[in-house]
Amino acid sequence: MKSYTKPLTFFLAIAVPLLIVIVVLRAPEPDHSLLDLLKEQRSEKHKPGVDHSKFEVLQKDFTNPHEITAACLSCHTERGEELMHSAHFTWEREAYIPGRGVTYLGKKNLINNFCTGVQSNEASCMKCHAGYGWSDKSFDFENPYNIDCIVCHDNTGTYQKASGGAGYPVMGPDGPDMKAIVTSVGLPKSENCGTCHFEGGGGNNVKHGDLELALLTAGRDVDVHMGVDGLNMNCVDCHTAENHVMKGKYYGVSSSNTNRLLCEDCHTEMPHQKSILNEHTIKVACQTCHIPVYAKVNATKMYWDWATATHRKDGKAYEILDEDGNILYTSIKGDFLWDKFVKPEYAWFNGTADHHLITDKIDTTQALLKINTLFGEYRDRNSKIIPVKVHRGRQPFDSENLTVIQAKLWDKDEGKGALWVDLDWERAIEVGMTYVTMPYSGKHDFVNTEMYMPVNHMVSPAAEAVTCKECHTRNDGRLAALNDFYMPGRDRNYLLDLAGKLILVFSFIGIVVHASLRYIAARKRNVVQSH
Repeated sequence: MKSYTKPLTFFLAIAVPLLIVIVVLRAPEPDHSLLDLLKEQRSEKHKPGVDHSKFEVLQKDFTNPHEITAACLSCHTERGEELMHSAHFTWEREAYIPGRGVTYLGKKNLINNFCTGVQSNEASCMKCHAGYGWSDKSFDFENPYNIDCIVCHDNTGTYQKASGGAGYPVMGPDGPDMKAIVTSVGLPKSENCGTCHFEGGGGNNVKHGDLELALLTAGRDVDVHMGVDGLNMNCVDCHTAENHVMKGKYYGVSSSNTNRLLCEDCHTEMPHQKSILNEHTIKVACQTCHIPVYAKVNATKMYWDWATATHRKDGKAYEILDEDGNILYTSIKGDFLWDKFVKPEYAWFNGTADHHLITDKIDTTQALLKINTLFGEYRDRNSKIIPVKVHRGRQPFDSENLTVIQAKLWDKDEGKGALWVDLDWERAIEVGMTYVTMPYSGKHDFVNTEMYMPVNHMVSPAAEAVTCKECHTRNDGRLAALNDFYMPGRDRNYLLDLAGKLILVFSFIGIVVHASLRYIAARKRNVVQSH
């Protein structure tokens, strides 16, 4: 038997590495035919079918923005009715939420842990509303001439909403050339969408972290879809619209699993050559692997502490900036924390969500308050693991009534209770809560809050995708916080671990025995043939 030891060792030393090389060399090349087709389709830029400069109704000198809308609707007769029923105008959606029933919720009436909410602050917040004149509760949602067509369809890049103007644009000699704007309207560009979606929450990339001005000029290393050296796509290439209802949801305000935009819409449910990767897509969203970090160019706000607001220096408001120009402290808003190249946190998500309403009671036995809740779990067939930005903060609440406070933040004049003007918390709370017709006990404190925002943009090139070992590890892997399922390489289970070890041992023994028997049989044949 000793005579076989050296040949067997030699055989294994040569055969095993050779087998590995053969498997690697025979692995199929990645099939990019689907991506090439998508690139070809998306490179076909839209060609306007109408020259608006030839329409007589658009040749006048507009001094009132409502006149512009009237001119638009004189031809596009049904579009006004469509937009008046869209979330971009109503700022609410009808949805069924378990435990609440049918609700009508949206930016119009929900709270957040950034600027808390729009109520009592409409004149400022409606700079991002697709309408004109929403300054208070009297706004007429049934008047089609209150629609702002231009904010989405300006193709000159010069249209501007006025700060504190209740959604009205800058008009007159200090404003842009309205005639030039209305005669060159077209499909929305990313610049149009970005005016609000890039700068929500108080500035560029403040809120979302994966939506910012850099997407207009950055390369595919920042986003493979919008990168100017990649597909160079516009927002509406994916976020298509039917009757002015845009595809896609922002779950800071949305609740239902309807009209969602999914990667699978273009890339199919099995986009990979390797079956093991396609198997992951059953429970892992595409974004989880393909967005390893967000806030790749400019920092995003990760924490907002309202409790420190209203401090003064020498009797005056002040602010402190970091070396990149991000505000670390400002008297009107408090303390901030920022970060760049942020690894997302992760959550199970089935496309539905709930929101903490201003009328809901706060459970003070809990360490924090969830401003929104993304529903989902491992056992839910509709749930997948998604990447999220979690924005944390401290915001005011009524310490006796146990309700979140909606303070009045903005006003154009002093002395009307606006926190950002008068720097008086008590007065701002009293005025804000009166506006939303909620009782205020006269006592307030601050509660820790979290808000979950799915990360869907800043998709990295495939070579930079999350690696297997970043999740399948026992050393603080990306999915360490999701522990309602067993993950190989991360979790320990005695029976499973033992079974796995035994399989490996017996597999190796089987290979050795099989190779040995083949070798012995071959030797015997050679001996027989030689005689």
